[in-house]
Amino acid sequence: MSNPPFFHEASGTVHFWVSIDGQLVGASIGKETLHYCYRSTALDDQPLDTYQLHAQEIDEAVRRRVAGGSVEPVMLRDYDLHQAVRKGVE
Repeated sequence: MSNPPFFHEASGTVHFWVSIDGQLVGASIGKETLHYCYRSTALDDQPLDTYQLHAQEIDEAVRRRVAGGSVEPVMLRDYDLHQAVRKGVE
């Protein structure tokens, strides 16, 4: 069973968990990163809603980071998401 993602107001991040090899790995992504990567022209974007719309891609970024040696908790940055975009183009 997975914990539901939530927006942590004090840190300005969405906290969520990704199942990797049967283990839940905690991760987070900042509201600025979500806005910049997915809704840069929006004035009313909500971080949790934006995460949920792009959860599959964001979760894959966590899996790449863990495969690359990152340990929990994984904090995603713009680079982690743009890396996926570049790989899709190449």
